[in-house]
Amino acid sequence: MSQFIQRLWYRQQLHPLLWPLLPLTLLFWFISSLRRSAYQLGILTRYRAPVPVIVVGNITLGGTGKTPMVEALCAELKRQDFTPGIISRGYGAKAQTPFSVAQDDSSEQAGDEPLLLRRRTGCPVVIDKKRSNAVEHLLHHHPEVDVIVSDDGLQHYHLARDVEIIVLDADRGVGNGWLLPCGPLREGAWRLHDAPWVIANNAQHPFARYVMELEALPWRRVIDDQESPPESPLNVVAVAGIGHPQRFFRLLEQQGHEISERLVFRDHYPYKAGDFARFNSDDIIVMTEKDAGKCQKFAGENWFYLPIRATLPEQLTHHLATKIERKENGNR
Repeated sequence: MSQFIQRLWYRQQLHPLLWPLLPLTLLFWFISSLRRSAYQLGILTRYRAPVPVIVVGNITLGGTGKTPMVEALCAELKRQDFTPGIISRGYGAKAQTPFSVAQDDSSEQAGDEPLLLRRRTGCPVVIDKKRSNAVEHLLHHHPEVDVIVSDDGLQHYHLARDVEIIVLDADRGVGNGWLLPCGPLREGAWRLHDAPWVIANNAQHPFARYVMELEALPWRRVIDDQESPPESPLNVVAVAGIGHPQRFFRLLEQQGHEISERLVFRDHYPYKAGDFARFNSDDIIVMTEKDAGKCQKFAGENWFYLPIRATLPEQLTHHLATKIERKENGNR
């Protein structure tokens, strides 16, 4: 989706340029409501995994901090002696599915977010558009897994879930409040009123019960993944191919760096060397960790990425552990 359309989405009112899309929004609402009702009424059946399932998703189109949330959640589950595994749709992945992601896979093969999660969490990651296939493949090859975290899939109602964690961007909220394509919403804002596990990033939001903090970690070099924090603020070229690039730019500025140029690409953009041909070896390029995985093969010495870490509120982790424990006891 173009940056121009996204800017229109996040105005308070429906912009006149979006009015021609109203029939498509009505169609989207009708189909999605019909599908959700079919699962609620039992017309369409759900797949129930033999272990607890936590779905981490959002009701807006991208850019909420979902990936660092999944990473932090897996770290917390491990700390509580669970053995988590991750399933994902694997957007953009070229591998035949179901596919178990390895740490040395390419982003083209595994998808950028599943590969990042595999490397950062150390948990087994399986991708498949049909989440039930991913669950069965994961548990077959990793029987030690006792809780599954679904990266996205909030609207994948075929997969029954024990916990739904909805991540909300505190800055942008629900935008103009309209469904796609007139607005950024996959589901209406009413969905947040029904959900007990809504978490906003970096600031409180009226719809959110919890707040997670996003923290920038030391820079790493793209070419070899070595930690390489700058000794002083620098003049940099900032590159972002994510759902909400302004958050990344703001983190760099908070570190004191001056951004000479902002390069914004669409989410999941497949980078190529030619995208950076006009820069020379002296230019300092800083990108997101998700982007770095797609640029490593042709990166220069002065290319870096900024890792992000989410910190979860203690109240959420306590409630979550209680919920999963009850589920496990019920299965015994």
